[in-house]
Amino acid sequence: MTAEAAPALAAAPLDMARVEVVAPNFKRRLSGVTSTIVQLVPLQARELSIVTLGPGLPSTLPQMRWWQVPGLLRRPAAKPFRIWHARRNIEMLPGILLRDVFRAPLRLVFTSAAQRHHKAFTRWLIRRMDAVVATSVRSGSFLDVPHRVIMHGVDPELFHPRRDPEDEWAATGLPGRYGIGCFGRIRHQKGTDLFVDAMIKLLPRYPDWTAVVLGRTTAQHRVFTDDLQRRVKEAGLAERVLFLGEVPDVRPWYRRITVYVAPSRNEGFGLTPLEAMASGTAVVASDAGAYSEQIMQGETGRVVPAGDGAALAKAIEPYLADPAMAEREGRAGRAHVCTRFALAGEAAALRAVYESLWERGA
Repeated sequence: MTAEAAPALAAAPLDMARVEVVAPNFKRRLSGVTSTIVQLVPLQARELSIVTLGPGLPSTLPQMRWWQVPGLLRRPAAKPFRIWHARRNIEMLPGILLRDVFRAPLRLVFTSAAQRHHKAFTRWLIRRMDAVVATSVRSGSFLDVPHRVIMHGVDPELFHPRRDPEDEWAATGLPGRYGIGCFGRIRHQKGTDLFVDAMIKLLPRYPDWTAVVLGRTTAQHRVFTDDLQRRVKEAGLAERVLFLGEVPDVRPWYRRITVYVAPSRNEGFGLTPLEAMASGTAVVASDAGAYSEQIMQGETGRVVPAGDGAALAKAIEPYLADPAMAEREGRAGRAHVCTRFALAGEAAALRAVYESLWERGA
């Protein structure tokens, strides 16, 4: 989801005395963490006085400015302290400095999505948090401190099934009757090559299908992308495996395709399968990140071992052979997300973490 897709909030002068929660975002480039903040904060702001701090966020979000940071040294009007909710090392460290060096009335929350053992410095930072959240059972298994698992959610109103002709595959003007897609930054880590190889193998047998790859290629990964496009062209599939780059709004594409593929070799949490399922689209994913905890195997999609291109192609093929099965699993995926992964549930669970800290008092 692009930052511009966030619901607009009315701009109003910021009264620092009313601020209860700060959600810092100290990375300018759009990332999964940034996307989470962009989607979650407007919903949290309906019940909490929450602000963001840092670059790379849309102006529609409630924001405090750097010159207002000294206001954090004073106690808020309605709470014993504020919550500083960090999601990266570079956000934990300033929170520790504010709380422990400048004696700001803050309590620190950290959300960890990492699927690996943390380095010593990160472990040191995490041990100094007042509460820790893991985004999945797997990410929690790499933590050596008490934590609560709160999985990310998506907004079922923003990501929804087809509603009008613009949501149909025919609206793309691309060949075929059905679409299969892989969205996200194009790089080895994301497994884009595994998707392309599966399409080169399968599409000649299924002429009704066309594949689309959406996402940005950075200069560092240009050679990788060029090689993929060369392989597609040599396979004679340049008109059926299309690299469309970064689109202004990815949401209609989730609705237009019939199958979404998330072939990452490694991932933090990974929202795209949830966005696809909320859109009524069946999903084939690797077991990277939290994908295996999101997908109901054989009911809303398929999960295969990360990095296994043969298994990925084998899991995709039944959908190409039977689009009706993909439609059924897409409907089941929508119901699954609305029940277990709605963004409102994530917001409510995070508020419970904040309230537990406030209830303990100063």
